[in-house]
Amino acid sequence: MTYNRLYHVTLTDEERTTLLALTKTGKATGRIFTRAHILLLADETQASDEELAALLHTSSDTVQRTRRKFVEGNLDGALHEKRRPGARVKFTPEQERQVALLACSDAPEGRAVWTLRLLADRLVEMGMVDAISHETVRQALKKMTPSPGSRRPMC
Repeated sequence: MTYNRLYHVTLTDEERTTLLALTKTGKATGRIFTRAHILLLADETQASDEELAALLHTSSDTVQRTRRKFVEGNLDGALHEKRRPGARVKFTPEQERQVALLACSDAPEGRAVWTLRLLADRLVEMGMVDAISHETVRQALKKMTPSPGSRRPMC
């Protein structure tokens, strides 16, 4: 049996009580529940990351990451993830309205209708954005399109 000595988990009585209560209430998310069990077993046994992962039906990377976050940070840091900012918004609500108005306007000369790629190119030409994909334009138009059966058409 190999033991991961780099991130040795030693829980205080208070931390152990908190984790036990967390696992017994059933109100924690699956990820938090798994992390709590990882910390409890890591403290009780001298099992390796691979052994704990097999016991808890998770990956050894999850076990190692949870141990590391606990040792380098604290219990809260090991249980909860940091917020992820996600991608920045491409259009403001006003710009989305302008995209919808452009899509409702007459198509360029020689075209019967606006295509998503034409709309994306025109938005760049107008200077509304530096660059934009046709998929982002589609998503903006989809948000502006009323649900089926609605009395207010987009155009």
